[in-house]
Amino acid sequence: QVQLVESGGGLVQAGGSLSLSCAASGSIYRIYNMGWYHQAPGKERDLVATITIGGSTNYADSVKGRFTVSRDDAKKMVYLQMESLKPDDTGVYYCNADIKIISPLPWKNYWGQGTQVTVSS
Repeated sequence: QVQLVESGGGLVQAGGSLSLSCAASGSIYRIYNMGWYHQAPGKERDLVATITIGGSTNYADSVKGRFTVSRDDAKKMVYLQMESLKPDDTGVYYCNADIKIISPLPWKNYWGQGTQVTVSS
């Protein structure tokens, strides 16, 4: 069984910074793409940033230049550094990863439980 557990959310003033972390655990053979998604209240879950196993990154236009995604494969972690936060960044942030477990089964996509980020104006 695989688990993704996020941490680092909280309340911050507009213009401030937060750092999110996501730890993967379980019988993991390899982690492929990892990323972060954002769900604002009453809205759909949207892509924030992704990072491939090779380190290539992709960002939503709304966060380019403000957020940075990174990963540490040895620790099975993915991070999201968020700078210059805006009230529109408020919502639940979910970790996502494509993971191959130690078994003959192919890789699967996994989600964390989410961490709340609230940006006050």
